[in-house]
Amino acid sequence: METLQQVRPEHLNHYGFLFGGYMLMWVDEAAWIAASLDRPKCHFVTVGMEKVEFHHKVQEGSILMLSVNEVKVGRTSVSYQVDVTCRHAAGHERSAEPVFSNQVTMVRVDDEGNKIPL
Repeated sequence: METLQQVRPEHLNHYGFLFGGYMLMWVDEAAWIAASLDRPKCHFVTVGMEKVEFHHKVQEGSILMLSVNEVKVGRTSVSYQVDVTCRHAAGHERSAEPVFSNQVTMVRVDDEGNKIPL
């Protein structure tokens, strides 16, 4: 699955670049959407993310592409690799560059929030 996100002024930190918390939110949301589409009768919550490391600063107006791929299925959980690339704002002639990558694990839960098998 792929999705796009535009970096707007409200997403910027005090240095004028993307605040990392927004990136984490978008990555988490993309993994949840993928899990929910792959298993529509299941309810998921995030149980964890791997190493959080930002590779490049991201400017206002940039377009982020989030690519989500299932990498592991367990008894109660499913993990997705989320890779984020950036196309810079208009006027920049650079190709898409990788800015973030992470593996997100979602666990299936019941109405009380208890883990249940997939």
